[in-house]
Amino acid sequence: MSATRGFGVDIGGSGIKGCVVDLETGVLEGERLRIPTPQPSTPEAVAEVVAEIVGKFGWEGPVGVTLPCVVKRGVAHSAANVDPGWIGTDAAALFAGKLGRATSEVVVLNDADAAGLAEMRFGAGLGKDGTVVLLTFGTGIGSAVFLDGKLVPNTEFGHLEVDGHDAEKQAAASVKEDLDLSWEEWAPRVTRYLRVLEDLVWPDLVIAGGGVSKKAHKWLPLLEVRTEVVAATLKNDAGIVGAASAAAGLRG
Repeated sequence: MSATRGFGVDIGGSGIKGCVVDLETGVLEGERLRIPTPQPSTPEAVAEVVAEIVGKFGWEGPVGVTLPCVVKRGVAHSAANVDPGWIGTDAAALFAGKLGRATSEVVVLNDADAAGLAEMRFGAGLGKDGTVVLLTFGTGIGSAVFLDGKLVPNTEFGHLEVDGHDAEKQAAASVKEDLDLSWEEWAPRVTRYLRVLEDLVWPDLVIAGGGVSKKAHKWLPLLEVRTEVVAATLKNDAGIVGAASAAAGLRG
């Protein structure tokens, strides 16, 4: 394997995506493969899909895998938008077994942390010091926090309590879709969430990621917050790129 290439798999609530990544540019090599997330999304079922994706590319080097979970030393400690059976699972060992690799060749990390690593290395956070927060707006809200370019792993700011509710239940992109909200109706929900976050960590920059970042021009100008908010550059490829970077030892 060339040290300039890596492989990342991004596990989400609705789809599992993977591709080879050029680690010098942060660009996917060719078209990513996406397979719907199994329902129920048990560890065994998801691991089978991960192995299928890696196998389709014929990739034989280290693999980075994201999970919508708190991940510490390869073990999942929460389960947001995936089967609760993940809690307590040694995900690194599970994936290594399915992929026929040593555990040391598989790096598992939180999905938002992976997206953040990609944005800080190749995207909107490149060269940014201070406190940078990446938020992924999707089925839920994921968060990644960086201090002077270094990742503070496993933050769960999507679950902040805002006006008595879990933040992601009010301001995730899925809420906009489920309630059929216009951008003008959804943006105040995001504003309220960001104001709570601002008062807790006083970020210097917020990077907005997730699927809705593709239409950032429709809603970022509607936000009323004091922090600069910019769209993620890598869009929905950020998780794959960050996972591949982590597997290659390129961490913030």
